[in-house]
Amino acid sequence: MTIQARIGDVTERIQKRSYDTRQRYLERLLKQAEKGPRRNRLACGNLAHGFAACGPGDKDALKGDVAPNLGIVTAYNDMLSAHQPYETYPEVIRAAAREVGAVAQVAGGVPAMCDGVTQGQIGMELSLFSRDVIAMSTAVALSHDMFDAAVYLGICDKIVPGLVIGALSFGHLPAVFVPGGPMTSGLPNDEKARIRQLYAEGKVGRKELLESESASYHGPGTCTFYGTANSNQMLMEIMGLHLPGATFVNPNTPLRDALTKEAAKRALAISATGNAFTPVGQVIDEKAIVNGVVGLHATGGSTNHTMHLVAMARAAGIHLTWDDFSDLSDATPLVARVYPNGLADVNHFHAAGGMGFLIRTLLDEGLVHDDVKTVWGTPLSGYTVEPKLTEGGAVEWTPSAAASADEKVLRPASSPFQATGGLKVLKGNVGRAVIKTSAVKPERQVVEAPAVVFHSQDAMLAAFKRGELERDFVAVIRFQGPKANGMPELHKLTPTLGLLQDRGYRVALVTDGRMSGASGKVPAAIHVTPEAVDGGPIAKLRDGDLVRVDGIAGTLEALVDAAEWSARPVATENLEDNEWGIGRDLFASFRRVVGRAEDGASALGL
Repeated sequence: MTIQARIGDVTERIQKRSYDTRQRYLERLLKQAEKGPRRNRLACGNLAHGFAACGPGDKDALKGDVAPNLGIVTAYNDMLSAHQPYETYPEVIRAAAREVGAVAQVAGGVPAMCDGVTQGQIGMELSLFSRDVIAMSTAVALSHDMFDAAVYLGICDKIVPGLVIGALSFGHLPAVFVPGGPMTSGLPNDEKARIRQLYAEGKVGRKELLESESASYHGPGTCTFYGTANSNQMLMEIMGLHLPGATFVNPNTPLRDALTKEAAKRALAISATGNAFTPVGQVIDEKAIVNGVVGLHATGGSTNHTMHLVAMARAAGIHLTWDDFSDLSDATPLVARVYPNGLADVNHFHAAGGMGFLIRTLLDEGLVHDDVKTVWGTPLSGYTVEPKLTEGGAVEWTPSAAASADEKVLRPASSPFQATGGLKVLKGNVGRAVIKTSAVKPERQVVEAPAVVFHSQDAMLAAFKRGELERDFVAVIRFQGPKANGMPELHKLTPTLGLLQDRGYRVALVTDGRMSGASGKVPAAIHVTPEAVDGGPIAKLRDGDLVRVDGIAGTLEALVDAAEWSARPVATENLEDNEWGIGRDLFASFRRVVGRAEDGASALGL
């Protein structure tokens, strides 16, 4: 299969740019791998502590230094609907390991916060930083050096990126990511959005809003809209870290449980104790990263990955940039319409052909690299299948359908919904930003209007309630970057901005913060870099400045005289209230050292 020239060119430049750092990473990986399984070099006291709580059979197996030991890193808690099913996974994995003469132990847990709970709340200011905490927690879990491979139980927004970064710090160990699957479909997403806008208008009360939200988020599993959590799951499969077709199988079903058992067995099969050693640091290479970015664009995925994928790549010694994202978007057609880019949810996407069809059509058009390593032991073309249960309860994989079952949801790359992925880098005198236009109507993708400047989302909502925003305007929400307050998502603004747009006003958002991974119909220039607290030009904007957000040309400009703009001082803000409460005081060091959004917004020095 021949890769399209534009995809190949971006891949080649990433390889050249990353050569030195990637080689250093691989050299360290090989040094670690050459040492082989570590348990046989642990002192007897160390080893005894490591298996003290095991049953007699597992203990005997680990004493012999022959049986492989599988580490389980879990993000289980039962507040996150997506993660609640993980409660029973460790026992399923332990049983699967014993079936092949191995042992499995829970190596450790990592924190897992729900952005749905913290959205618009103070806790959201810890959300982005939780990714780096998860990476560090993963390293702590694996630091006992007891394991030959690991499985990772995580799904949601910052959790999978954090687990990947942590896994790549142990790049010599094979890693299989084990999904939990989406909840069954509830209240349609467009109806949920309608109720939210009615609430923003004051036409329904909290009781009606809560009933709507509860009908949408109603049971175990991932939320069914296509935000960061489900973008994570798509990425893990198209980058070769899931078993084929495992991504969107619903929780608590026989197929889901059978796939979990197969994931555990596969992780053991690709350890150094077997014949198919596949360390995760070799699976995640430049081609796998490009495949992930292309998959993100083809499905209209989360803007949060303009930071997460950058940080994940750097953990493997790979230097991915926003310009790579933009150029790959220009070369990638949009083939899926899943809310907010359409009315369907991820269950409809799965039923239409799901990941098997997506990967097949991208391969057919030369949009993704086939010649990659995967945990399944095949090139990427080995993922053009779907799993089914045999009568005996085993998993078998059959070829995925050559045609979509619903072209309103999923289409061939040869006849896409639109020619590009709809994500652009914006450049101009306000800074660099990203914009996702796949859910924005073409006539709304360029907005030129006076700025109305706020330093919090609550201040903008208060202005709306006072009737001050019934006009064309560009909402500038600044001092929301990583260094200012941890870069919270500003999804709380979505219903209000959407309502004003529906009333016929031309509105847009410019912010150094984040928008939801399910960014929707209002044009939003987000992740503006440098951020305001770093003296970025966004801090020069004043009320009434004419601002142009152009999602077609890729520009973000304050239409102010150049000499005046150059001489204008930057605004400052007292951020003391962002430094305490709901745990924020514990993250002061993160805010001090965190990198720019364009560099992955990491506090780990990636």
